[in-house]
Amino acid sequence: MRKFSEQYARRSGTYFCVDKGVTSVVIKGLAEHKDTLGAPLCPCRHYDDKVTEAKQGFWNCPCVPMRERKECHCMLFLTPDNDFAGKDQEISSEELKELTVNF
Repeated sequence: MRKFSEQYARRSGTYFCVDKGVTSVVIKGLAEHKDTLGAPLCPCRHYDDKVTEAKQGFWNCPCVPMRERKECHCMLFLTPDNDFAGKDQEISSEELKELTVNF
């Protein structure tokens, strides 16, 4: 999911959060959902039935609001004018591991 996130940020002209901890936790959550549900279901929302939600696809990353309006509830993909947008569209494997070690 790290590579996907980097590629999507570049393609969509968005940036990761200035707090790389946010980026790391979201990418880790997406990866866990992809492994357990077969789809990168948004980890930042509550679902009564994750399996059904993953099959429906609306909240699979990039979700419909992100694709249609560049609105990322998780703050993974931020437009340059967002106050929380950093300057990076990349995150290293080492950063991901370091920032999610306690999650």
